[in-house]
Amino acid sequence: MANTYTQIYLQLVFSPQGHENVISPKHKEELQKYTTGIVQNRKHKLLAINYMPDHVHIFIGYSPSQPLPDLLRDIKANTSKFITKRNGCQANSIGRKDMEHFLMVIPRSMM
Repeated sequence: MANTYTQIYLQLVFSPQGHENVISPKHKEELQKYTTGIVQNRKHKLLAINYMPDHVHIFIGYSPSQPLPDLLRDIKANTSKFITKRNGCQANSIGRKDMEHFLMVIPRSMM
């Protein structure tokens, strides 16, 4: 399948245990840059990212070369030094026609 082309867009949402406000605003920019590196180093395209005090939204162009559970694990494991109380995560696929909405809702990262 040398000429296989995929176009998969996912919104990833992570939240701390109990939706507590444990994501410090002073770490927001550093966390966004760090998470951007994790996503890009695993060959996905970061489209937008926004850390809030009680959750994070990450919008990516997903590369099926890495299983989604592995990507979620990598993000959670590598950002745990900033956020100690993790709870759940969620991944939603986004259709191409809905991309503009998500790019407006989730502020663009500093890529």
